[in-house]
Amino acid sequence: MTLTGKQKNYLRGIAHNLNPVVMIGGKGLTEAVMKEIELALDQHELIKIKLPSNEKAEKVAILAQITSKSKSEPVQLIGRVGVVYRPNKEPKLALPSI
Repeated sequence: MTLTGKQKNYLRGIAHNLNPVVMIGGKGLTEAVMKEIELALDQHELIKIKLPSNEKAEKVAILAQITSKSKSEPVQLIGRVGVVYRPNKEPKLALPSI
């Protein structure tokens, strides 16, 4: 699944009021952190993740690892906060059509 620009804008609007539910510390993207991300995506579909204060390229790489391992889609990366989306089997969020 690939999100369109319209769908990403819609999800960004929803994510604006969300607080980060997972924070990645100094040890990086560990297996325990990935389990928490999986649980959060199962419950919420759309989550914010607080990333470590590394270079932007490193944060982009971490977000890419998260999305590939969790089979989710990146929505946004601003500063130290990344937003990812993965629909559930019974989606809670109705995305705008293409």
